[in-house]
Amino acid sequence: MDFELDDGWDVYPIYGNTNKAFMGKKNQQRLFLKRNASPFLAALSMEEITPRLIWTKRISSGDTLTAQEWLNGQTLTKQQMRLPEVAHLLARVHNSKLLHRMLTKVGGQVVRPHDFIGQYLSDCPDDLRHHPLMADVLASLKGTLPTLPVADYRVCHGDLNHKNWLLSDHRQLYLVDWDSARFADPASDISMLLCEYVPLDAWQDWFAEYGETMTAELQKRVIWYAKINLLLNIKDNYYRNQYHKMNHEIIFLEELSQYQL
Repeated sequence: MDFELDDGWDVYPIYGNTNKAFMGKKNQQRLFLKRNASPFLAALSMEEITPRLIWTKRISSGDTLTAQEWLNGQTLTKQQMRLPEVAHLLARVHNSKLLHRMLTKVGGQVVRPHDFIGQYLSDCPDDLRHHPLMADVLASLKGTLPTLPVADYRVCHGDLNHKNWLLSDHRQLYLVDWDSARFADPASDISMLLCEYVPLDAWQDWFAEYGETMTAELQKRVIWYAKINLLLNIKDNYYRNQYHKMNHEIIFLEELSQYQL
């Protein structure tokens, strides 16, 4: 692909990014290049949530190309996802008025509780539809939809995989890959992270780092989204033939059904 860069630049694909992310290199200079990145990347850069945005341009193919500062560092391990800095940064995302304004300007999608249920039911295999535990959980979720007003929805990342967290060599933490950004109940983001990386007995401590007071209403929302996120993970692993992980998540879903924060 022709990125229409100045002479002397070499471009190398970054594997695992579906041909959208690249490294640009010229002598000792390096840039992180991405095709069709999230349109509110500038606001993320201003808030220092992603690495610094250097330029944006539209190339002749019609794609938008962005260039960001190239940082040496590492993605977080699963164990590092429990670091206080992770909770602090996610709280900054959810509470940023600038991100909220900018995502509104670019027509950010609003994702409501019934959308999560619809996502699970779409192409849901019969094996999962008829599984007694999962059928009971789904029926319960349908009858107890969270009622947080849309006006209170926040900017949510939507894909908090540990590989989307970058810790630079200078110990600065960033959250990258905003292709799934949406307006949603922040509990949907929080529960996604908790279910995947934080043991149940540490959830209360995590909330203290996040800076949120745990009320009965928030507890119900977190548990609701934790369950629907587990159902979505189970379906995903079913289609990936990752049955060991799927069965582990079914066991966790049963445990969560009996759990109170």
